[in-house]
Amino acid sequence: MRYERKCARAVFGAASALLLVPLVSGQTLAGRWQGTVKVNGLEIPFQIELKNDSGNLQATLFNGEERFTSTSGRLAGESLVVKWDYFASTLKAVLRGNDELDGEYTRTRGEPYAFHARRFTAARPALESIPYIAGLWEIHDVASSKGEAAWQFIVRQSDAGLSAAILRVDGDTGTLSGTFMNGKFTLSHFSGLRPALLEVTPQPDGTLKLVLNAKNTMTAVRPAEARAKNLPEPADPSKHTSVKDASQPFHFSFPDLDGKLVSDTDARFHNKVVLINITGSWCPNCHDEAPFLAELYRKYRAQGLEIVGLSFEEADQLKNPTRLRAFLARYGIEYTVLLCGTTDEAKQKLSQAENWDAWPTTFFAGRDGRVRKVHAGFPSKASGDLYTKAAKEFTDEVERLLAENALTLR
Repeated sequence: MRYERKCARAVFGAASALLLVPLVSGQTLAGRWQGTVKVNGLEIPFQIELKNDSGNLQATLFNGEERFTSTSGRLAGESLVVKWDYFASTLKAVLRGNDELDGEYTRTRGEPYAFHARRFTAARPALESIPYIAGLWEIHDVASSKGEAAWQFIVRQSDAGLSAAILRVDGDTGTLSGTFMNGKFTLSHFSGLRPALLEVTPQPDGTLKLVLNAKNTMTAVRPAEARAKNLPEPADPSKHTSVKDASQPFHFSFPDLDGKLVSDTDARFHNKVVLINITGSWCPNCHDEAPFLAELYRKYRAQGLEIVGLSFEEADQLKNPTRLRAFLARYGIEYTVLLCGTTDEAKQKLSQAENWDAWPTTFFAGRDGRVRKVHAGFPSKASGDLYTKAAKEFTDEVERLLAENALTLR
């Protein structure tokens, strides 16, 4: 019996050694994998792409067409470790056989997610008739801590499947994607942040039954039906938050990432249009907004636009803001970003804000320093036309403020 066990171990060892050759060359792991993370006992499906480029292992997660590629990675035998510095997250996994991966995804907040993946195979087309539900919907039976009476549900549909997003006042869920089977659409999202599972079942009365993360049941109706029933509209992000005294300049004074104190009275902001953006590198919707703000700044900086990111982070990031630095690098952020404290301190430090509760939120200050507009949240491209609308509103307001004469100097 001992001899048989030794032989079995020898055979297993030889097989493992054979696996090392394709693993080192990247041929075994390369390609798409169908993964899951387990969150609160619920398995969330998503796709992950692995690539070994000149010995550097890369893993890419997806939010629709947007790619989130790891910042570093390594492969040692049958074990892989990849990191996303801009999320401060790490995936560790072990190859089982040649077509399964098991491990965990860790991040700075909360417990690790159990991770499993198999090689990707295209889903079989549904044999049943697929209902067409594309377009804009409203969800009214919501449980919002921000006082919202309704959310928006944006659906896009093609022969390849369905993608959707739930848009709240602070931003959306990211792209939920999936297929139709057994009378319902099963959609999911995980791109390194905000894992979610959504079941969408068309109802005989034309509404949609939504079950989010296997616990929150909601009903979606078309906007025209909602207005006919006098149901409340979703919150207007441009009216959700304001300032207590619009006649006063918006003040800030916090250190930058090098420890130098930066204030609204500094010469760099004199007679400039300034967007004060409340943000955090932990915040999914802030990741959605950052590339847009970075491009907006590049386009209008020479005309007198300044942007200041007031970033609130966890205590360990305040000591060493590695994730925030990686966040700035990923999105090519050239505007001023300040390290303002922990999220628990934000309300106290943003004392001029009225009804502020959305990450991110942007205050538009004119050349005299006074706030003319506030926009709560920001949608990702998953929100389709509503993303385009928000981007246009930002741009139009910046152009309007830049065109104003400097009647009052700070």
